[in-house]
Amino acid sequence: MRVLFVKQDHSSPDGLIGDAFAAAGCDVSEMVVVPKERFHSPDVAVTFPSASEYDAVVFFGAIWSVHDTATIPWISDEITYARSLISLGVPALGICFGGQMLAAAVGGSVSRAPIPEVGWLSVASDTSAEPGLIDAGPWLSWHFDRFTVPAHVPVVARTALANQAFVSGRTLGLQFHPEVTDFVLQAWLGSGGDDQLTKFGIDPQALIEQSRTLADGAAARAHGLVRRFVYDVARRPASELPAITLVSGHSSR
Repeated sequence: MRVLFVKQDHSSPDGLIGDAFAAAGCDVSEMVVVPKERFHSPDVAVTFPSASEYDAVVFFGAIWSVHDTATIPWISDEITYARSLISLGVPALGICFGGQMLAAAVGGSVSRAPIPEVGWLSVASDTSAEPGLIDAGPWLSWHFDRFTVPAHVPVVARTALANQAFVSGRTLGLQFHPEVTDFVLQAWLGSGGDDQLTKFGIDPQALIEQSRTLADGAAARAHGLVRRFVYDVARRPASELPAITLVSGHSSR
């Protein structure tokens, strides 16, 4: 399987997700939407590949909002690219910002959450609709926005504050971060995340130490999730898409 990793910025290592796709025998390529030198002025021109070029596409997280078209005007092109993938039946996996982007692509919305969700959280999975698809966790969350999806799209995991996963045909959108390793977390902290957490009264060092404690279980859960995406979700019937309208929004990791 030829898989494209769409990294929204330079500080989004693929971590456990990269390891898991490699373990599944996938041939992975990557593109970076906003290069390092444009991180603080991310209104870059972006050309996405043909929707038929890859067998699956994974969209990673970002510090920006999916609907902040003034700051990241390329987001409309990314949503259009995602919709082309879905229309062609190309499997797509989205993580946090990437999951919110896929929610928008299938006709959902993104809005500010009442409070941030940052830390290792367990999720409530819909075991009746999708038994075994999303483990309860804990998973690492780091987001300030949350998504909704249309009524016909099943939400398969949630917390009290936010939807955490949806599945629509061959598309799986996640709000949490299954890719997190110590290296991934350090990359986020080094690109503004440290100040962001401190602003909200969260101790970055405590988060690092907890992540190290949970590392083995996190790796097992991430590998299981990718296996289920590759061997289950990616082989389901493709879904149809509604028309959508893009609106302005807020921010997310």
